[in-house]
Amino acid sequence: MLGMAQGESENAAKKSLQDMYIEYLTEEGYRPEIDADGDVQFKAEGKTYFINVVEDDPTYFRVVLANIWPIESEDERAQCLIAVDYSNAKSKVAKSYLVKDNIWVGIELFIAKPEDFKEVFRRSMGALSNGVAHFVTKMREQRGDE
Repeated sequence: MLGMAQGESENAAKKSLQDMYIEYLTEEGYRPEIDADGDVQFKAEGKTYFINVVEDDPTYFRVVLANIWPIESEDERAQCLIAVDYSNAKSKVAKSYLVKDNIWVGIELFIAKPEDFKEVFRRSMGALSNGVAHFVTKMREQRGDE
């Protein structure tokens, strides 16, 4: 019984976070939807982002842009590691990292209350774009594409 009550409570917490993110994004002109993982997915400037819904830690806020750079060889993997390191060192708040054979960039924050994400959302999206730009700049520099 206790496990069931806890599960119901977590589902309610997850739905509450999903609803809050969807309402805000809709008001801001996005078209959010819930993805297969239960995260809130939305598009901006032709790219697909998601807000990670973490019901057991509602004051943890994470926005991710997945799959920004496919890794097609071991040489490119080494270049990506250098570019990830560069981006992480140069960017405020943004984290670049490898997920299987692709690069993801995300913003991760602790906020006082779940709804406080609204106050930092725009700046977070800007910081995320900045992290992507630093990564891409370093990759192009290494490849001689400047």
